[in-house]
Amino acid sequence: MNESIFANMILGILVLLGSMVSIELGISVALIEIFLGVIAGNHLGIQSPQWMSFLAGLAGIFLTFLAGAEVDTEVLKIKWKESLLIGGFSFLLPFAGAWFFAFNFLHWTWQASQIAGIALSTTSLAVVYAVLVESGLNKTDIGKLIMASCFITDMGTVVALSILFIHPSIWLIVFVAISALLIFLLPKFHSIFCKRYGNKVIEPEIKLVLAVLLIFMFFAEKSESHAVLPAFILGLAMSKIFEEHKHQPTRFRTVAFAILTPFFFLKAGMNVSLSALVTNFLPLVLLFVVKILAKVAGVFPFANKYAPQSEWYTTLMMSTGLTFGTISSLYGLNAGIIDKAQFSVLVGVVVASAVIPTFIAQKWFSPREEAVKDNFDLQSGSVVTTQE
Repeated sequence: MNESIFANMILGILVLLGSMVSIELGISVALIEIFLGVIAGNHLGIQSPQWMSFLAGLAGIFLTFLAGAEVDTEVLKIKWKESLLIGGFSFLLPFAGAWFFAFNFLHWTWQASQIAGIALSTTSLAVVYAVLVESGLNKTDIGKLIMASCFITDMGTVVALSILFIHPSIWLIVFVAISALLIFLLPKFHSIFCKRYGNKVIEPEIKLVLAVLLIFMFFAEKSESHAVLPAFILGLAMSKIFEEHKHQPTRFRTVAFAILTPFFFLKAGMNVSLSALVTNFLPLVLLFVVKILAKVAGVFPFANKYAPQSEWYTTLMMSTGLTFGTISSLYGLNAGIIDKAQFSVLVGVVVASAVIPTFIAQKWFSPREEAVKDNFDLQSGSVVTTQE
């Protein structure tokens, strides 16, 4: 039997199974797919095919773009201080805490400890966006505030990785220049493009965005950087267009959640080596505790002040990690900064932080009922109850 065909069949079944289990249990499909990925990689002997690695990489960038497009720029303008404080301290405290702990208590090298700090400082735009869309909170102002804060957190992560590890090169200059040009031109060109090619069953609008994201990915690889930041900024630049054309976000989400994201989350689970986690269980638990405590310390005081009805939900969602945490860990492994055991520990912590805080937030702190009844006052940050 052709092993690749068998692996493809199993992966297809797991994608379907993940959706069914998610609906039956009322748990985010992203969490189910990560769990199924762990089983596939460790117990079913499934290796990630090359096409899956490509789709997973594209899915992370595509989700990041959609997350940027969902950020309400008015919320970002009005709530810039709240977003900056929540997102900024969501990055700073875990970054410093994990770096300090890995170096002083786990006795990792200085650079390996820096990778740990970067990997565990992130908030997963992919997980947060997927969960908010599934629960309908992406359209509420508390969801938009969380998305804006995620942007600040991951901006800090990208900047930290760039300053500490990425070496300037001509390709980096080319990457930045091309990214800036496309981010400037696409929103202006998009309306002209849609007038001529829009509203067709072959979806040229989606293909246009996919082409631009693939350009980002190509030049990011050439420059030894990553396309997460330009993809998010592009989404942010196109958020007004998405607001004006209500049908477009639905079409983009259909492509993302039906085809791309299942393989992104499955692959994340398949990256986890259970044997390495068992061997290094104590460092994994300690780093997980450090990350969560640092996130709570950094986020909760400001969430309690600016989103008092959803402070724990906001804190827990800001504690998630996946996309850039995995990317940062993989960068450290490929660069020889961390070894495979350290990589498995970091990815294990990242995946655990994607699953555990999200599950707790959805199970016990989800504001979905309040979101139906209440409106979040952007000017004051308070909740105003709407009389039915």
